[in-house]
Amino acid sequence: MPEVLKAPLVVEFPFTRSLGPVQSAFLTGLRERVVLGVRTGDGRVLVPPVEYDPVTAEEIRDLVEVAPTGTVTTWAWNHAPRRGQPLTTPFAWALVRLDGADTALLHALDAPGPDTVHTGMRVRVRWAAERTGAITDIACFEPYDGPPGEPARHTGAFADPVTGIVAAARLDYTYAPGRAQTAYINALTGRRTVGERCPACRKVYVPPRGACPTCGVATSEQVEVGPRGTVTTFCIVNIKAKNLDIAVPYVYAHIALDGADLALHGRIGGIPYDEVRMGLRVEPVWTEGARYPDHYRPTGEPDADYDTYKELL
Repeated sequence: MPEVLKAPLVVEFPFTRSLGPVQSAFLTGLRERVVLGVRTGDGRVLVPPVEYDPVTAEEIRDLVEVAPTGTVTTWAWNHAPRRGQPLTTPFAWALVRLDGADTALLHALDAPGPDTVHTGMRVRVRWAAERTGAITDIACFEPYDGPPGEPARHTGAFADPVTGIVAAARLDYTYAPGRAQTAYINALTGRRTVGERCPACRKVYVPPRGACPTCGVATSEQVEVGPRGTVTTFCIVNIKAKNLDIAVPYVYAHIALDGADLALHGRIGGIPYDEVRMGLRVEPVWTEGARYPDHYRPTGEPDADYDTYKELL
């Protein structure tokens, strides 16, 4: 059996969100070295603050300043920090109830080792040298044996409030495509497209999955399909993607390769975007050294009849 491929894979995208009045005040306060909570109808102070009472669901906006010192309520030691975490050396993840708050805030606690951390431990905020209005303005917590800290006593509104944040969501993992998709990828290096036929329903699936998604039966019979195919559905892309050197607008389509019973995804080129249509007959265009088609272009054949691909929409 050929060796199954595997490779590191990174899935990353920036998540942009606007802030309501409570979260805006909280993050703006951190930028100014002020920690704000919010008071609920029953008098509790929640840090970090929320916009709706978790008990009554009523809107709450009564902001309350709390101290930068607090008590560890629970913790877990992180022996091997990962990329993007608050500290590069081993640290504790800790829930800290700040003085004046009734709930705990999760953050990193910089301590020499797990034997120096305990529930009930007193800590204080270590502020980041450069603050922008984010939770990372608290660089971490650190051990503290002094008296309870005093709030900054901020009064009035902050100038230039933070109104939005961009959070980078990222997932790093090693992907192993399995036997069926390894064969599919290896075939692409020879500019061939290979699927697998279900022994029960006889449908050919591309890319192959090792099992029929309809019948649940294992598949092993390889079938070469294409290289030509038919556009079944498509969309026009008007936003330029990061690290993708393609002028907008451009078209991505589902393409049913000849002999396949499942449409795959591909970019359409060699034709104005507003001339792409359902039923358009296309063929792959390969670039030197590529392991998959760069795009698909019209073949010049007459459009396919709708009845020939209606089941593949």
